[in-house]
Amino acid sequence: MKPAEFLADLQRKPEALQHLAEGLRAADPWAGLGFLPERVVLVGMGSSTYAAGVAAARMRARGLVAVAELASSDLLPAWGAGTLVVAISATGGSKETLDALGRVHPDATVVALTNTPGSTITQRASWTVDLEAGPEPGGVACRSFQHTLALLLALEAHLLGEPVDAVADTVSAAAEASSYLLSTWGDWGPTVTGLLDGPAGAHVVAPARRLSSAQQSALMLREGPRRAAVACEAGDWAHVDVYLTKNTDYRLLSYAGSAWDDGILEWTLPRSTTVVSVGGELEGSSYTLRYPGDTDDDVRLLSEVLVAELVSAHLWLAG
Repeated sequence: MKPAEFLADLQRKPEALQHLAEGLRAADPWAGLGFLPERVVLVGMGSSTYAAGVAAARMRARGLVAVAELASSDLLPAWGAGTLVVAISATGGSKETLDALGRVHPDATVVALTNTPGSTITQRASWTVDLEAGPEPGGVACRSFQHTLALLLALEAHLLGEPVDAVADTVSAAAEASSYLLSTWGDWGPTVTGLLDGPAGAHVVAPARRLSSAQQSALMLREGPRRAAVACEAGDWAHVDVYLTKNTDYRLLSYAGSAWDDGILEWTLPRSTTVVSVGGELEGSSYTLRYPGDTDDDVRLLSEVLVAELVSAHLWLAG
């Protein structure tokens, strides 16, 4: 992994997203599926599973039968004919995901979702959907994570018989949001970095429908600059993560939009906890970062993690 190249990968996000949006407007990437599955299983590791977890929850909320599973699990669903298995691997070589394909029901239909055409995973699948994220020389799955979410939003639309044009519009708006965050780094970046770079690490919360943002953000802080970082769902925070606000120099990155923010404020306000709020207002925040499109939940889903990625890149470069 290379920090300068990672930062360059982030800087290419707007261009890559606009390219993806144009592709979605031109064609439904899932049109070649050829059948309407009764069940959907999304499998992968790491950030692939973060994206898959949110995507599967969205599908279930709209009446579809869908689950997301770690490819390393020995409890994969034993669902056969009529099942679509989407194997997600940016590199196409994740050993756990490749192993999982030998353990799914032989009558299930397997599709590879990858950023590496011709990789091993494509040879084990019936067909392939390309993430179109381009090479990531930094060695960190950043654009590919974002594109995984976008392509799974397109799968949701496809399974519900909806055109993917609306997804393309969201991806285009996310490109504009990303461009803004990149171009204004000098205005907000140093301050936000200083607030989040605490001696006890950082904590990240997001609503359940965008939990992947918290998970990916925490991963970026661990993977690049090797900072301690923990992800939590905003409502669950008051049940599992609140305790450290009492006896540590607690730093919280909050992605806006949860109906359960009162549970966070109950403890952060009286303890004067350091909080950075992104995409919306949170009472008592040390800093609030807004960007174009941040009132649209799907734009948030595809954009907000760039904040933590940029903080991670600059901490990593600083050594």
